[in-house]
Amino acid sequence: MKKLLVALLAVLMVLSLAACGKKPEPTPDPEPTPAAEEGKVFHIYAWNEEFKGFFEKYYKVPEGIEVVWTIVPNEGTQYQDAVDLALLNQESASADDKVDMFLAEADYILKYTNSPYTQDVRKLGVTDFSNTYQYTVEAASDANGVCKGVSFQCCPAGMIYRRSIAKDVLGTDDPAEVQAAVSSWEKFDNVAKLAHDKGYLMTSSYAEDYRVFSNNTSMPWVDKDNNLQIDPAIQTWMDQAEMYVKEGYTLTSGVWDAETTAEAAKDGKAFCFFGPAWYYNFCMGPAFGDDAVKEGTDSVGDWGLVDGPQAFFWGGTWLLAATGSDNPTMLKDVMNAFINNEEVCENLIKNEAQFTNNQKVNNKYAADPEFGNKYLGGQNDTAVFAEGAKNIKFQNQTIYDQGCNEGIQNYFVEYLKGTVTKEEAMKNFYKALKEKYPAINVPEN
Repeated sequence: MKKLLVALLAVLMVLSLAACGKKPEPTPDPEPTPAAEEGKVFHIYAWNEEFKGFFEKYYKVPEGIEVVWTIVPNEGTQYQDAVDLALLNQESASADDKVDMFLAEADYILKYTNSPYTQDVRKLGVTDFSNTYQYTVEAASDANGVCKGVSFQCCPAGMIYRRSIAKDVLGTDDPAEVQAAVSSWEKFDNVAKLAHDKGYLMTSSYAEDYRVFSNNTSMPWVDKDNNLQIDPAIQTWMDQAEMYVKEGYTLTSGVWDAETTAEAAKDGKAFCFFGPAWYYNFCMGPAFGDDAVKEGTDSVGDWGLVDGPQAFFWGGTWLLAATGSDNPTMLKDVMNAFINNEEVCENLIKNEAQFTNNQKVNNKYAADPEFGNKYLGGQNDTAVFAEGAKNIKFQNQTIYDQGCNEGIQNYFVEYLKGTVTKEEAMKNFYKALKEKYPAINVPEN
């Protein structure tokens, strides 16, 4: 029954979006109806503890309100399945069990914004977007321009390089000179060979720079007729991954694997990583944490940040307003706090190494000559990200992106490891995708 309900919701959401690339028929969003007395439980769904930690540190919960968190790991579609089921049961759920707010990522946010299960935040009172980055508003809006949520972060990304290895390979760790050395993929490949010749890896994972390529595609994963299409940028990544593994420039471990993370430690051999501000905590965190410092394995200060071969952004977390919430006042307050409360945004930068969704606050720290990131040897990464954020565009997104992006990496690596042929790897990818998303037309096996 659970699977049936979740499948039903998925169908409803797909129908609301229509075929990918087609705008749905305009449907009016329901007006929020404040309860005579608002709920005493504020229920949030999330896939990890990141936002929960920020929320508990920097948001003052109104007196008399209990905040309940449902945390479901974001593996495959587990998190989405849990949210889908909760939203399906929203109307009949008891007041304390209703979903008030849930988090979503760029890879699947359209599934929810283009459905009746989210509501217009402007009608709730979230109306000041003057300091937010435009793409974060577009990403949280349905096909008719109705904004259904906000993001507390902006995620321009870059190449995070190890200073000590750069000095050995390039003779310098100066960001301007390192950037000049890797300003194109051809130059990046040349540095990879130089690094390899000195006993280093260029990256710690075959998929380390995947998001650079996937964020620079010229077409969506699925066209308007529901046909799967592999963009030339994805093909270029596949070619690079094949060559890098063959030449020993990288590893076959995944971005989130322990073997990859270990390369960020003090004795790691990887020249660089790719990511936004959240990457420090989630992917390189074990090399920066208290345990690493205590054990002498930390690499704090041995890093620098540059744009790399191509500009890109990666990820982001959006706070979406669930239709049927019985806490509209707190919904409005939470969203406004994380985009417009300057004290909250400053704390995210100073204490959490975040790049916020408030341009005024970001620009303040970007222009501060005394401000710097300890992980990067004092370099002002906010200044680097502030420039990159100007060029972010939210385009070519589909409701299928999570499955496509994760699937191509997970199945192609089997070929890189030598367990299947390239043709078999692609057939396995198509088969898995068809099982996950029956509406997609995949190449015949």
